[in-house]
Amino acid sequence: MHLRCNNNWPKRGFALLWDPKTLYDLVVNSAQVRTLRELFSLKNNWPDDLPAANGNALVVAGLEGSLDALSSTDAQSWMTGDFRDLILSFQDFYEGQAGLIFWVPSGRERIKMKAATEEYLWTHRDSGNDGLPIGRLLFSGAESEVERLMDIDEPGIDVDSKHWIGLYHPRIS
Repeated sequence: MHLRCNNNWPKRGFALLWDPKTLYDLVVNSAQVRTLRELFSLKNNWPDDLPAANGNALVVAGLEGSLDALSSTDAQSWMTGDFRDLILSFQDFYEGQAGLIFWVPSGRERIKMKAATEEYLWTHRDSGNDGLPIGRLLFSGAESEVERLMDIDEPGIDVDSKHWIGLYHPRIS
């Protein structure tokens, strides 16, 4: 398990974020947050200027609602197909020099990690006790390279507590 404790992560890579304080640090106002629908509409026309993290990132809301609306089977298919293609397009356009951050406010309660395997799971209505294998679906076998985003402003960091504010991977492949 890796811990991310610096402020460089928003500038590149892929993140799932659920801490409102950190979100506030990345965006000046809610107009800088894009919807998932808007993100898909940008795929063939990525903007030169990004609205978040001082022009270094795009923050997107709506991922959890999309996952919840789909069956577990459809969510897995969508994530390994259209969603993965979208992420790869973003990374290719910005040559890995911009951050794509998904705001998932319920992430703390819904993303779990199996410590023995470092497998990340998303609690989904019809995926049983195991959950949707979000780590495998998003990170394609590179789950061990996923870093936990931690709030280092708080004393006594506990990786399984309120200090865990998101997940980060430097590059989806």
